[in-house]
Order: sequence, then structure tokens, then C-alpha cells
Amino acid sequence: MNSFRPSGLCLLRPLSGAALLALGLSLMTPASANGTEPLTVLTEPGSAGLGFVMRTEVSPYRDAGNRYDLLPLYLYEGERIFLHANRAGVKLLNGDAPRLDLFVEQRLEGFPIDKLPASLDGMATRRTGTDLGLSLRYSQPWGNLQAEWVRDAGNASGGSEVRLGYSYDWKSGPWTLRPSLSVALRDARLNNYYYGVQAGEATPGRPAYTPGAGINTTAGLYGSYDLSQRWRLLAGLSATVLGSQVKNSPIVQQRVLPAVYVGAAYDFGGHERAWAQTSSPTYFKLLYGKATDDGCHMLKIITAQCLSTASVNPTSISGVQVGRPYIQNFNGWPVDVVGYAGLTHHNDRGLQPNGLQLDLFMKAYYSGFPWSARVKTRLGLGVGVSLAQRVPYIEASSQAANGETTSRLLHHFDPTLDVSLGDLLGSRALKETYIGFGVSHRSGIFGWSRLLGGVSGGSNYIYTYVETAL
Repeated sequence: MNSFRPSGLCLLRPLSGAALLALGLSLMTPASANGTEPLTVLTEPGSAGLGFVMRTEVSPYRDAGNRYDLLPLYLYEGERIFLHANRAGVKLLNGDAPRLDLFVEQRLEGFPIDKLPASLDGMATRRTGTDLGLSLRYSQPWGNLQAEWVRDAGNASGGSEVRLGYSYDWKSGPWTLRPSLSVALRDARLNNYYYGVQAGEATPGRPAYTPGAGINTTAGLYGSYDLSQRWRLLAGLSATVLGSQVKNSPIVQQRVLPAVYVGAAYDFGGHERAWAQTSSPTYFKLLYGKATDDGCHMLKIITAQCLSTASVNPTSISGVQVGRPYIQNFNGWPVDVVGYAGLTHHNDRGLQPNGLQLDLFMKAYYSGFPWSARVKTRLGLGVGVSLAQRVPYIEASSQAANGETTSRLLHHFDPTLDVSLGDLLGSRALKETYIGFGVSHRSGIFGWSRLLGGVSGGSNYIYTYVETAL
């Protein structure tokens, strides 16, 4: 029987269940505090995972009740770059020395995205922002220290804050617990934007108010249970205490904001990563596609009920994707997992300026069809994140017609079907060249996610492509 023992960050086994757990839980800092990442674990370079966290917390805004939010977890830890759901960055220092990161982060603060309470009627929307920051993390068996500086880089608040945090790890068998404590020193511009009332927004029951600078404090307890080598259940509790300046705002309902988190994550680790092998191929894919009509949604497309493209205001995409195999013959099955980065150009045909789109995703290919020995056929499914330079016209026009908001950052879904061109032509040289069609889908996951701007909607482009392995 294992005793319940403390375990420092540096003692966790590489990419173990606890490692992915803590990486996932590091993303669950409360939206109201938007504090440090007290649970980030340094995992092996090349590690990746996917998952989700459902978060319930008391809204800081008067009469807004509770917030319910879905946070998709897109996890990648490379030698120099990382992706942590609402944060992506570059490791300036990594290894035995303290870790120093430069990152961009989606701030999960702002007015309710589904229903505005009466206390906020007539006020300009306080929206989620994009922060640029530096993070310094130092880990020892006695605990983990973290200091961060972030500043709004997305023309929302224009404010900044300094975050200081401490956490400690305990592990016993499949269980991991991590208590943490963090403080956020917020400047006046940040607090005034999210919790202040401008003179033009004042009413008899809502006087003008500027909270000024202040300190928020967050205490949390997070945990996980290893269901298997790769599946983890995630859970946590936290409470944020708002500074007195913020609490006294006429639009704030209470000072202590509790939150509960429940989720799961899948760890692609525990395998010899194919891209670490010198013989591992690199996939290059060229694609071209056209937008579908508003009613031609994903389910209709993949069930072949709607394969037509838009005839009114048609727009198109062209792009390139580069992929490296992550897992080959997953668990002995005819399934390969490939990590992709893609750059797509939107041709909006003068309806608005054209723009670029960056897609980062993991994709599973199944090739175990009875006829694959003669003509190799792959059914693919990619899942990840999509960041657009500007919201594509097809999304902007559809959302405007429905009175909905838009977001540059959305969930990416990429189902495909292709065949080996070499098998079709009888050419061994083209054996690993594929032709096929797919769907480039951007979605806000039914408006459930603040990370994705609370968007209920998205876009679909049916595309054809050629892909080759070099």
C-alpha cells in the first residue's frame, strides 16, 4: 500500500497521468481572477493531449447569477513552444534552470456572453481581451513558485497586472492533489475597464465609479484520478476574493467568488513519438475549397445530405498544411495520429478584405478498410484550434443576420476522406501521395465556451486536396 506522500514538480514522471492532469488543470484559473497558472507541469517535449473542463462560478456582476463555461483543452509541449488552451508561447529558458516563457493569453473576463443582467443595461460591453505576458516558474520538492506580468495587447482594457503564485503537489497511486494560492496585482486601467462605470453609463441606481488599482486573491484545490494510462478525470475548487475597490463597484454583486471545475483529458503520451524518429515522414498538403450555404451544416455534409457550395456571395479558401506523424499504428490498430499546422488564405471576393487563418490540430487516420491492400483509403478526423486574422465573411454575415457575436479564435474540426494516388495509377513512387476531399469547419461549440467568444455558429468550407509524404 502506497503512503500518501508529497511530490514536487521535478519528481513527477515525464508525461505521466499526473503530468497531463496538472497541465490540464493549469488552465482552470478562475475567469474572474485570470491568475497565474499554478498547476503547469513541465512535460516531455513533443507531448500532446486533448480534453475539456466544465467550469461553474459565481459571476462578479450584480444579478448575473452563475457562469457556466466549457473550456476546451488543446495541449502541446515542445522543446521551445507550447499550447495550453487559452495560452500559447515560447520558452525563453527551459531545463534545470527556472523556466521563462513569453506568451499570449486569452483573458477570460468580461460581461456575460449569453444574457445581460439589468445591472449592466446601457453599458458598453466589456469583452474578453488578449494579453501579452512573461512568466517565470521555479520548481523544487518543497513547491512551485511562479511570477507573471501581463498586459492587454488586444485594445480592450489597456491594463496590466502582476501575478504571484505558489502551489504544492501530493500524489498517491492514481490520485493527485494540488493546493495553490495566488495574488493578482491589477492596475487601475484593468479594474476600471471591467468593473468601473463611466459617467455616460451612470443611472440613478448605478452611479459613476472608478475602482482604481487593487489586489485579487485566489485559493484553489485541484485534483485528478488516472482512469488508465492515458485518460484522466479532472476536478477542482477555488475561491477568488476581490479587492475592496472592485467589491464597492455598483455593478459587482459579492466579494468572494467560488468556482467548481470538472473535466477529462486524453494523453497522447506513453508512446514512442513517431516524429522523434529520423525516418519519420513530413506531410505536405495543398487544398482549395468553397464555402457552403448557411443551412448546409457539418452533420448534413458528413452524411452527404448537402455537398453544394454557396451560390450567393461565394467565398473560397486555399491553403497549405504541414504535418508530422505523432503515433503510428496506435495500439496495434490501423490508426495513425498526425500533428498539423496549417495556413489558409480566405478569398472573400471583395465583400471584405481577405485574411489568413492559422490552424493547429491533431488528426487521426483510419486505414483498415477491406480494400486498403489494393487501394489505400484513409478516413481522417482532425480536432484543434483555429485563429483567423479577421473573421471570415461567411461567419461575419451569418452571425450578423442572427444577431450573434463573432470571434477570431474558434474550434477547428477537419474530417477528410482520401485514397492513394499511387495505388490508383499503379505507381509505387506515388504510393504515399493522396487525393481526397474534406471539410474545414470553424465552430464556437454552440456558444458554450468563453474562450471561443461565446459564439454559437461558425463556417464550413468543402475542399479538395492533394497530400504527399516526403
